[in-house]
Amino acid sequence: MSQSPQNPFAALMAQTQDMAKDWVKAMNPALAQFAPQDVTANWPTVPAEMMEAFMGKQFNPEGLDSKTRLLLTLQGLTIQGAIAEPQIRLTVRHALAAGATKQEIAETIAQAAMFGGVPAMNKAMELARETIDGTEE
Repeated sequence: MSQSPQNPFAALMAQTQDMAKDWVKAMNPALAQFAPQDVTANWPTVPAEMMEAFMGKQFNPEGLDSKTRLLLTLQGLTIQGAIAEPQIRLTVRHALAAGATKQEIAETIAQAAMFGGVPAMNKAMELARETIDGTEE
């Protein structure tokens, strides 16, 4: 029996991840090799037409456009502590495709610092800069 880590939350997280791996392997062995990065590499953004249909004014002509919805999503992801790195990168790419400027993206993230804190803002800014510059890992 291996020694448990000092942090009980880390131990619980590790146990849950191991259980999830076993479950995925049992349900579909092909998914055992799945990596979320592969999806991002093969399909970096949803086509603009689909994005506007799902996030734009398709169902609510008087509602928010897709650019505004994506900037709001980016702010929410930043406020969460910028822990959702792939989602932030994807949202930045989609926001750019929907017509957002680099300045609008930066302002959206900066505004989130009031609610999520400066460390979250710094991490989201770093992720956005890497995404915009095309230097993602």
